[in-house]
Amino acid sequence: MEQKSTKDSRKDSNSSLGIAIGLTFGAAIGVALGNIAIGVALGMSVGAAIGSGLDSQHRKGKEKSGGE
Repeated sequence: MEQKSTKDSRKDSNSSLGIAIGLTFGAAIGVALGNIAIGVALGMSVGAAIGSGLDSQHRKGKEKSGGE
């Protein structure tokens, strides 16, 4: 079995963190709206955006420092 490189794991970590935040946020919104399914769907969308934003910030930081 092959191990993922550190770069790949970090990207997965940012995505996972975003999804976890989105899922928590979505569940709270779902309870407030009285419809968990809509809340979770909205939360996953927000989570994907957060994960993408974290990955983008990480990439910009690497470009400025000039390394991996």
